Amino acid sequence: MEMVLQQPLYKRLAAGDWLYALLIIVAAGYSFSLYGSALDYYEQLILAGSSIALVALGWFWPSWRWFFPLAGAVSLLAIQLYDHNLARAAESFGLKYLLSSQSSFMWMCTLFFLATVLYWAGTLSRAGLLMRMGSGLTWAAAVFALAGLFTRWYESYLIAPDVGRIPVSNLYEVFILFCLITALMYLYYEAKFAVRQVGAFVLLVISAAVGFILWYTFDRQAHEIQPLIPALQSWWMKIHVPANFVGYGAFAMSAMIGVAQLLIRRGILASRLPSAEVLDEVMYKAIAVGFLFFTIATILGAMWAADAWGGYWSWDPKETWALIVWLNYAAWLHMRLVKGWRGEPLAWWAVVGLLVTSFAFIGVNMFLSGLHSYGAL
Repeated sequence: MEMVLQQPLYKRLAAGDWLYALLIIVAAGYSFSLYGSALDYYEQLILAGSSIALVALGWFWPSWRWFFPLAGAVSLLAIQLYDHNLARAAESFGLKYLLSSQSSFMWMCTLFFLATVLYWAGTLSRAGLLMRMGSGLTWAAAVFALAGLFTRWYESYLIAPDVGRIPVSNLYEVFILFCLITALMYLYYEAKFAVRQVGAFVLLVISAAVGFILWYTFDRQAHEIQPLIPALQSWWMKIHVPANFVGYGAFAMSAMIGVAQLLIRRGILASRLPSAEVLDEVMYKAIAVGFLFFTIATILGAMWAADAWGGYWSWDPKETWALIVWLNYAAWLHMRLVKGWRGEPLAWWAVVGLLVTSFAFIGVNMFLSGLHSYGAL
C-alpha cells in the first residue's frame, strides 16, 4: 500500500479517471467555442479554473464522476426541450412537470423531505435498507438541484441576454445552492466514515432550508427570474458566492453532527448512531473544510468590495458578521488543534456556531441594513 501511495499521480489514475477528465476538457472547450467571444479575461480564467477544479474533484471523489455528468445531461435535455423558446416551459410535458428549473427544484424539495423520513425511519428501526434508500433519494435530490441551477442559468438568457446570469444572486437561489452543497458534503462523509445514520440529523437542516424555499416560492413568488441589480453585475459573484456556501454548508452539517454527538453522550440513540469519537472526527473535518472555503470567500468578498465600492472593508453589517463567523470557527479550530479540546464542549460550540452562521446568512438581511441590503426578504 505504501508503494502505491508513493507512485506519481498519473500512475495511480485509472482509465475512468482519464475518461472523466477528457469529458470535462471537451465540454469546457465546446463551451469556449460557443461563448468565448462573450467572455472577458476574468471569465475565461474562471472557466479554465472551474474545469481544473472539476477534474480534480472527480479524481478525488469517484462518485462525482457520475454525479456531475448526470446532472449536466439532465440539464442538456431540458435545454433541448426548450428549443430557444421560454414559452415551451408551459407547453412541454417534460419541462412543465420534470425538467424546467422550477420543476426540478420542486422535485428536489420532495426528494429531500422523503429522504429525511427514510433516514429517520431507518435509524430508529436499524433498517439498513431504509437508510440506503434515504441516501439514494438524497443523491437524486442533489441531481435535480444541480440540473435545475444549470437550467435556470439557461432560462435567464432566454428571457433576455442582459438578464442572463449565474443563478446565485438572491436568497431563493442561494438556499437551493445551500441544500445542494450541504447534501453533497454529507454524502461524501457518509461514504468515507460509514456514518449513514447521521443523515437523519443532517437532512433536518436541509429540510428546514427546503421549507424556506417553498414558503419563499409560493408566498413571495421568489422563483421568478429577475434582472440583476448593478451591485451584483460582476464576475466576482461567480466565485465568491459558491465558496461562501461551501463554508455555510459545512458549518450547518457540523452543527447537526454536534447535536447527534450530544445525544449519544447522554445515552440517547447511542446504540443506533456511530460512536461519539467518530462523529467528533467528522465534525472536525467538516469545520476545517468549511473554514478554508469561508476564508477564501471572505478574501474574494473584500476584493469584490474594493472593485465595486473602492475599499476592501467598510464594516458593513454583512461584512462584520462574516468576520464574527470567521473568528468563531478560527477559535474552534484553535481550541481543538492547539489546546486539545475534544467531545462535548466542541459539540456545543458547533451547535451555537450554527446560530451565529444563520444570523450572518439570513438574519442580517432581515434585521440590519447596509451595502448588502439587496438580499433582504
